[in-house]
Amino acid sequence: MQIHEGSADFPSIKVPVVTSGTFDGVHIGHQKILERIHEIALREGGETVLLTYWPHPRMVLNPNDDTLRLLSTFEEKAELLAENGIHHLVKIPFTREFAQTTSEQFIRQVIVEDIGTQKLVIGYDHRFGRNREGSFEALKADAPTYGFTVEEIPRQDIDDVGVSSTKIRKALEDGDVGLAREYLGRPYDMRGIVVKGDQLGRTLGFPTANLDLQSPQKLIPADGIYAVHVHHGNTRLHGMLYIGPRPTINGQHRRIEVNLFDFSGDLYGETLKVEFIARTRGDEKLDGLEALKARLGQDEVETRAILEK
Repeated sequence: MQIHEGSADFPSIKVPVVTSGTFDGVHIGHQKILERIHEIALREGGETVLLTYWPHPRMVLNPNDDTLRLLSTFEEKAELLAENGIHHLVKIPFTREFAQTTSEQFIRQVIVEDIGTQKLVIGYDHRFGRNREGSFEALKADAPTYGFTVEEIPRQDIDDVGVSSTKIRKALEDGDVGLAREYLGRPYDMRGIVVKGDQLGRTLGFPTANLDLQSPQKLIPADGIYAVHVHHGNTRLHGMLYIGPRPTINGQHRRIEVNLFDFSGDLYGETLKVEFIARTRGDEKLDGLEALKARLGQDEVETRAILEK
């Protein structure tokens, strides 16, 4: 897959089959659209093109609202889109100036002149342009003038899936990683660099890798203990992951720590990808370090049983 910074220098390609949107998380609803443009491109001998906006529009239009957390960083989204058969990913910088672009300007400049679209596919009730004025009806009306055809994914298809990025965020904020997995079609994942901690886990017999996610916008699931798969390079490991402020020792800051089963080695500075399989319990304050050590022993037994299924 080729990634293009903006649409102005997009190369001339044969039969561009295009869709657009934020595609946060690339969930099963998004995948219906991707499957459709892939089908059309195969039939027409064309190439698939996805226009996406970065940063997320809400972060630009509501800069003082820090509540939005994303299911995927741009790099994660690009990887998922490549896995779903996209040939060209066009990263359109979303700014306040761009937000003033009318739907007609967007169609004429980006869809037609820059991309040379021949077939456009959009999700049901997709809106675009200044104040979200653009619609399927507007696209359909303009399509003959500009020389492309447009197709909308039927409402029935979208309703049958019954999924949205908002629903997935809510599930993760509740710690329901199983429901999030159903909506995404895969386990939710995070990537972080292993950094030095205070090595408390090591003294308790449960050494942990402390993760720094780097991206402050990435959504972190609810506090608690999780059964996880951990990818280190080409190796997949099992482990239990903790998210929380460590109330038993009166911690002040939220941590992400993963205990890798049957592993020994130095991971400092390495990047780990964590896939959430199940939440075993919420966070809790225990009566001292001995109680914490005993509880972690129970957690390991429960987590191993989940991951062995």
